[in-house]
Amino acid sequence: MAKNHKQQKVGGEVLRNAKEITQIEQYWNVLGRAKPRKPPKEYNYVEELAHLQLELIKLQEWIHMQGLRLCVLFEGRDAAGKGGVIKRIIQSLNPRICRVVALGTPTDKERGQWYFQRYVAELPSRGEIVLFDRSWYNRAGVERVMGFCTDEEYREFLRSCPLFEKMLIYSGIILIKYWFSVNDEEQEKRFQERMSNPIKRWKLSRMDIQSRRHWVDYSRAKDEMFAHTDTKKSPWYVVNADSKKRARLNCIAHLLKQVPYHDMTPVVVDLPPRQSIDYKRPKLSSQRFVPEIY
Repeated sequence: MAKNHKQQKVGGEVLRNAKEITQIEQYWNVLGRAKPRKPPKEYNYVEELAHLQLELIKLQEWIHMQGLRLCVLFEGRDAAGKGGVIKRIIQSLNPRICRVVALGTPTDKERGQWYFQRYVAELPSRGEIVLFDRSWYNRAGVERVMGFCTDEEYREFLRSCPLFEKMLIYSGIILIKYWFSVNDEEQEKRFQERMSNPIKRWKLSRMDIQSRRHWVDYSRAKDEMFAHTDTKKSPWYVVNADSKKRARLNCIAHLLKQVPYHDMTPVVVDLPPRQSIDYKRPKLSSQRFVPEIY
């Protein structure tokens, strides 16, 4: 009985995600809506998300056509909802224009490089959007708390990071930094859900489990990081992530306001007639087809 209940719970998660995507795509067909506006009090989550995603498409086209470079950092506690908002942002965008960077543990070679070097290689080119799912701020967070860097390396990061970001901004990169804030009760609830849900269990890493023992240490590290890197040129924007859905809507709506853009909705294109020449298709028996089991 318990096994069936667990299967239903997992299946329900997949079904909810599928329904959300389907509902959003229905709203994508409604064009001509205004730019981000104050939502009604009784708003519908899916409708608002669909509206924001349509605006993201317009923003993407503007960045691509104008040759802008947009770099967005997503930081915060484990299970704060960073991945969820990134997923909703890229859902409607062209992967050739908007890409996600989620670097793993540095190699021995990378450890011997300038600390920012491997991140520089991932910065956006002209007409490109790059979303960092965790970034160079690993040094001020997990590396500091878990002892993966020396005190000297940590202090050097706090000193040089504002200079590094100022250099990026002066080079023309639009740099936006988000910190997702979640209270300890909500984080615990999400950890427990990841433990019991096979679909989400991959999100629970060994480092996530260790972070439970260092809640206060991470809080202190975040405070010191803000004290050194929350600057007028490159400010931190804090997203209240206790509610996943509201956090997604609020973050995307704020992101859209950071880059003034014009509606670049493509014009209707007349499709040319299909080529009409004699063509004989090879026998179907000569090709390997995927079995149609559905």
